[in-house]
Amino acid sequence: MKLKINLLEAKSILIKSGLPGSDWVINPYNGCLFGCMYCYAAQIARWKHPDEEWGTFLDVKINASELLKKELEKLEKKFGKKDFGFIFFSSVTDPYVGMEAKYKITRSCLEVLANFGYQGGVGVQTKSPLVTRDIDVFKRLKNVAVGFTVTTLDDKVSRFLEVKAPPVSLRLRALKGLRDAGISTYVFIGPILPYFSSKEDSINQLLDKLQEVGVKEVWFEHINLSPKIKTRLFSFLKKEAPELIPEFEKADTEEYRQALERVIKRAVEGRKLKMGLGKVIYHRKLPKKK
Repeated sequence: MKLKINLLEAKSILIKSGLPGSDWVINPYNGCLFGCMYCYAAQIARWKHPDEEWGTFLDVKINASELLKKELEKLEKKFGKKDFGFIFFSSVTDPYVGMEAKYKITRSCLEVLANFGYQGGVGVQTKSPLVTRDIDVFKRLKNVAVGFTVTTLDDKVSRFLEVKAPPVSLRLRALKGLRDAGISTYVFIGPILPYFSSKEDSINQLLDKLQEVGVKEVWFEHINLSPKIKTRLFSFLKKEAPELIPEFEKADTEEYRQALERVIKRAVEGRKLKMGLGKVIYHRKLPKKK
């Protein structure tokens, strides 16, 4: 499958965020070559690529750092300080997708924040151990946390649904490396995979391992099975593992979510782990009861 890499100039880079816990978001790229089958961004970020398959295209925002510098200076004039809230990398792409090794768009944006002396919080979330390359820049930021998406401890499962993303074993090793370097880390268990990661013993094993590599904060998110995501994911499962479809169908019910939340609360209780937002995130709005 041929990859399509597009170099373009963005009109803005620091965008107001609608994500919980974030005020601003920076997406150095549009698209993501990891091609995860459950990804909500497959629908959000492909508006410029309506006929291209998710995971086959990447728009590289080559002027991102220049834009960011101008936007930070503008906000400083407006607010009279160097703290405008929490800035998150990234919402519709992985900031350390493979091409970051070549283009260094994420790194250049982080350097702009460091050179600016940004005083607010900065969060980075990825599936790639490439993030450890930028430990030197993280150390220059006042308040930074680096998170990894970890949905399973099994490389085979991560490869199955996360397609071209780095194996989870490498992510865990990178987490330890970041903690050893003094960088604050967290893990995003999202989506919680039906069948693979939703059982109590699976969750406990996952939390045991995360604590072993020094993680002190964990975020949980229910799988988002909105119509477009569901169509893409189920089409894949129908070909590769049709026996799993009933398990994923079950996950799209309030009963399943409530039961899973009880399991998660039991698993977290008594551990020295902070639970992000204190709840399991669910992005879809439930229909109003009549």
